Amino acid sequence: MTPEDHARAAADLLQAEASGTQIGLLTKQFPEMGMDDAYAIQNAIYRAKLEQGRSVVGWKIGLTSKAMQSALNIDIPDSGILFDDMVFADGAVVPKGRFIQPRIETEIAFVLKSAIGGADVSRDDVLAATDYVAPALEILDTRILRADPETGQTRKVFDTISDNAANAGVVLGAQRHKVDAFDLRWVGAITSRNDEVEETGLGAGVLNDPVESVVWLARRMAQYGQSLAPGQIILSGSFIRPVECPSGSRITADFADFGSVSVSFE
Repeated sequence: MTPEDHARAAADLLQAEASGTQIGLLTKQFPEMGMDDAYAIQNAIYRAKLEQGRSVVGWKIGLTSKAMQSALNIDIPDSGILFDDMVFADGAVVPKGRFIQPRIETEIAFVLKSAIGGADVSRDDVLAATDYVAPALEILDTRILRADPETGQTRKVFDTISDNAANAGVVLGAQRHKVDAFDLRWVGAITSRNDEVEETGLGAGVLNDPVESVVWLARRMAQYGQSLAPGQIILSGSFIRPVECPSGSRITADFADFGSVSVSFE
């Protein structure tokens, strides 16, 4: 893909978000596209959002579980950007029409008190830089069709990364904990939709340890001259499959002693 292709794809995705009308698969339009192309498109969206007055409040890490990596035939996670207009309060009601096809994932969020950067970032660096951890929900959306209506071809990882890793929102629970207060590998949640259990999972599903997920992100960002900043929210990755959230859905994630978090959709 050319830089012009990247810019055009980013513009199409931004228009899809604004209009609520999905675009076709980028991997069908550009069958030669690769990982670098996908992040170039995401970066073009990032620049456009900043020009619109948005600010970055954090990052999300996706595709951290073996099951999701296997499903998409990749062996590494991906990442996306959290902007200030993506943050919802615990218990918030999302207005109808805000998203196209919302889904949620249950995660452990890290909130930083100091910067993390460099290709040799370690687990100890992440622990030292973390202000607190909290229960969280990530709201996913897709500005790209999940499958091509003519061929049945489904989205590939390059489509998802281009679309800001399907990122749309974050809901933090009220409970805050020191990063070493729990063994995060054993922090789990029961995720329910309208009081019916949909998914359960443990933090160990995220690269064996959610801390290692943040290490991965910091090292990947260092390759592009970037770093994680104080105050930023880092969504470490989901340990459940995405749960569909049609109109009328009320989502609750019960993390037991770690806390809880909820969101509803009109």
